[in-house]
Amino acid sequence: MDITFKLFATLTDYLPPEARRANQVTLNLPEGTTVQQAYAPFALPDKMVHLVLVNGRYIAPENRATEILQPGDALAIWPPIAGG
Repeated sequence: MDITFKLFATLTDYLPPEARRANQVTLNLPEGTTVQQAYAPFALPDKMVHLVLVNGRYIAPENRATEILQPGDALAIWPPIAGG
């Protein structure tokens, strides 16, 4: 199944170089893949995986290992961001 994987802010550095400008890549994953399994190959530091959304819906940290992705889903991840 294909999903869209998006990383924002400093996390874009973890995408392949050719995908960084658009900040997204299409992933082909096996059926039954969880949110956590989808981003694990990118070796994102745990402390940097702050806001995780699937199709705009927040996925709490305790649900990322069990939330199953569906074909066509968009998985987006933001690091912690401070502002002023």
